[in-house]
Amino acid sequence: MGEIMIDTHHMKNQIKFYVKKYGIFKTILKCLKVGSRKLIRILKGERDVNYGDYGDWIHSNEVRDWEIKAQTKKKFKNMPKISIVVPMYHTKEKFLKELVNSVLQQTYSNWELCFADGSETQNEKLHKILEKDRRIKYQFLHENKGISENTNQAIKMATGDYIALLDHDDVLAKYALYEVVKRINQFPEAEFLYSDEDKIDQNGNRFDAYFKPEFAPDTLRCQNYICHFSVFKKELMDKLGGFRSEFDGAQDYDIFLRMSEVVKPENIKHIPRILYHWRVHKGSTAMENSEAKNYAFDNGIKAIEAHLERVGLAGKVSNGAIPGIYRIDYEVKGNPKVSLVIPNKDGKEILEVCINSVLQKTTYENYEIVIVENNSETEEIFAYYKELEKNEKIKVVKYPKTGFNYSGIVNFGVKNCTGEYVVQLNNDTELLTPNWLEIMLGFAQRSDVGAVGVKLYYPDETIQHAGIIVGLGGVAGNRFKSIPKKGHGYFAQESMIQNLSAVTAACIMTPKSMYEEVGYMDEKLAVAFNDVDFCLKIREKGYLIVYNPFVEFVHYESKSRGEENTLEKIKRFQGEINTFKEKWQNFLDEGDPYYNINLSLDTEVYHMKRVRINHDK
Repeated sequence: MGEIMIDTHHMKNQIKFYVKKYGIFKTILKCLKVGSRKLIRILKGERDVNYGDYGDWIHSNEVRDWEIKAQTKKKFKNMPKISIVVPMYHTKEKFLKELVNSVLQQTYSNWELCFADGSETQNEKLHKILEKDRRIKYQFLHENKGISENTNQAIKMATGDYIALLDHDDVLAKYALYEVVKRINQFPEAEFLYSDEDKIDQNGNRFDAYFKPEFAPDTLRCQNYICHFSVFKKELMDKLGGFRSEFDGAQDYDIFLRMSEVVKPENIKHIPRILYHWRVHKGSTAMENSEAKNYAFDNGIKAIEAHLERVGLAGKVSNGAIPGIYRIDYEVKGNPKVSLVIPNKDGKEILEVCINSVLQKTTYENYEIVIVENNSETEEIFAYYKELEKNEKIKVVKYPKTGFNYSGIVNFGVKNCTGEYVVQLNNDTELLTPNWLEIMLGFAQRSDVGAVGVKLYYPDETIQHAGIIVGLGGVAGNRFKSIPKKGHGYFAQESMIQNLSAVTAACIMTPKSMYEEVGYMDEKLAVAFNDVDFCLKIREKGYLIVYNPFVEFVHYESKSRGEENTLEKIKRFQGEINTFKEKWQNFLDEGDPYYNINLSLDTEVYHMKRVRINHDK
């Protein structure tokens, strides 16, 4: 039995969280029910890949037998032919049999299955499997042309309206093609479709479900999250010219990136259902920590570099937190001035930590610090302001109103800035990343980006903020709270550059012009959810929000303002919840597009819902 490494400090915090949320009795029952090893996984914040847990989700959510029967009788208005293309190479008989059977069992029947075999010799046993149905086509290539060219040969055999990609050792859900055609009928303009997926071992056990977001360009540039099951309109595949051998191992990543350059985002459709089962075995890229195909990750970098060059973006691409996740650092154009807006009331020691960390660590030179003084009372803070203003980079402006209104204070500060870009920065933060402004500017300068957020830690080195899920807890909440700094949550998303609907204003960069474009921060939201509202207004204008985990701060959360522990504050908080919901109820009803419908809104760490999901709403 292998040793299990435990972060006891983090587990202690998580146990406190469970006790607070469920009570000690239910927490004890939970411990007894899940067992020690699974409990350790939960408390460590690791993603849920346990066969049993996933089995519960499958039982609750996958298509019922009566639905399968109904699907076979369904006649869509548009009944396109789907050509499933499969490059073969030394395919195992067992895996091929399972693949073919998974296609034969499809509830949608207008398909063809095109195999291009790059093996050195033909396997007669496989021929018997391939002769099961007249819709199955097979071509022996006499040589291995590589995965890209083998796939291209299979595409040449295709006569369908759409091209679907399937690896020679993987399998489809029975209703995969039905769901694709259903979505094509709902959205006739769709040119590319992809689905959620899971993994399957050699014994047929399914696990590691990946519930994906809607199309997100920055997420795609840093991870091939689209992967399986992917379907191209035939005209699109022809336009792209198929796969390219120089990217073998990352050939699908390359074609997805090229697809994203020519297809409008609204014509890329995500199907939030598990339609594809990715085989895990020795030598497969699906095998976690596999070193069998490191060339795939190297070619992934090359694919991103080629993509950036084609779309006119200058940036350095490198490996990210784990294999298959990448990092992009965009070049800063020119030397734009950045204004750091820091609201403050008293708390000289807190502000001093923040200011010193910025002054001592920041490598970018062209910035100013605008401290917005909000009704301070202590002599020491005003003495500190005088000391700070000796630095030509720092100025203090006095907010003219009484009381605390974060939105109003920030709006006042922005109007007193001289920079082209603005960073809202809480006074209770401490900078950890010296080149933070260069990193954030690289993204904020892009014409399609409206705001850039960062990764924040509690003083105990657990995550405080790794992006916001709108709808979490009923309104909005931070992802991956309290998981260890060096740990990983759901598919390491806390460590990946990606598009989200919102990020915290404890540290957020936007072009200064964005405030006027969206009508500044909403002063009706004095304390809570003003940053989420601000981000949603930016999204409403068509801009992207980027979460970048490579800029890091410690956040001594709410030290300067205090906790929400009085009747007045609680009443105000509930009022702001109501205000937010009145503005964004439609968004809440539709669901955060960057958070999958199959995931629970009751937890920050991406656990599956335990109830049946309505996919037809």
